[in-house]
Amino acid sequence: MRDLPSLRQLEYFVALVEAGSFKAAAEQCGISQPSLSVQLATLEKRLGQRLVERGRAGVIPTLAGREVHDRARAILEAAQSLVNRFDVPRTGLSGTIRFGASGTLGPYLLPHVIARLHARHPDLQLFIREATPEALATGLARGDFDMILVQLPARGDVAPIRLFREPLEIVVARDHPFAGRSRIPREEMRGQTVLALGPAFALRQQVADLCETLGAHLRTDYEGTSLDAIRLMAGMGMGIAVLPALYVRSEVGPDDRDVAVVSLEGPRTLRSVGLVTRADTSDDAAPRIARVIQSVVRDVFAGTLVVEPL
Repeated sequence: MRDLPSLRQLEYFVALVEAGSFKAAAEQCGISQPSLSVQLATLEKRLGQRLVERGRAGVIPTLAGREVHDRARAILEAAQSLVNRFDVPRTGLSGTIRFGASGTLGPYLLPHVIARLHARHPDLQLFIREATPEALATGLARGDFDMILVQLPARGDVAPIRLFREPLEIVVARDHPFAGRSRIPREEMRGQTVLALGPAFALRQQVADLCETLGAHLRTDYEGTSLDAIRLMAGMGMGIAVLPALYVRSEVGPDDRDVAVVSLEGPRTLRSVGLVTRADTSDDAAPRIARVIQSVVRDVFAGTLVVEPL
């Protein structure tokens, strides 16, 4: 096993491919462009392959370069995972975690979670990216994310940790006949038009199932791309919105001018939210982060969310 490429050479090469230029990659790695070029030349010589092409559009990986990039990234992730695993007993969670969150959850929950995570694990870096649940599941499977915060169930070969259950609230325009009433009999939802997100969101199917149960009509000619879009459409009288309680608590006040929150009689509709990793993930980062999230739920959102047993 002599004369192997170094982790640093692989790191620089991955940065070059993903940044698309020598200047950007050098800045990202904290080295000069000539040093980066030397490391790339050494790696190409060792592998006996030209790894990148230089053009006006920037750096483009060759066929061999694309394969080396994928393998190098996997090697770097494995090395980081090894370091993270054995740093935990000394300093708590450390290193970098690529964290994905659904847009229907992240903006309303994570600001409270991040402050507490940083206080308990100051050496941990959380790179957060929001996307649709469908995109998050795909990214988790191919290694773009280490864990994702989504509505359950999640697809694929995954290991979900159930965190909490979140009620769904009925939101209507201020001039809707339901507005101002304390509780709405479920049978009055029959024939009502209900707004929903697009099919990339797990919440859509739950809203569709609720419509079927209540005899309501799910609007399909225009689907919202965000909870804000659904709320605005409801405020314009285009239909009734079914929105998660975290969003309603954050964005819809009792004196809101365009929409009002109303309650349905009978059992509340709840969605299950969890932290999801790949099934073969062996470290304990996800359970520890899950405990921090649940502590926030208990302290900040008591009475709104229902904590699941870990």
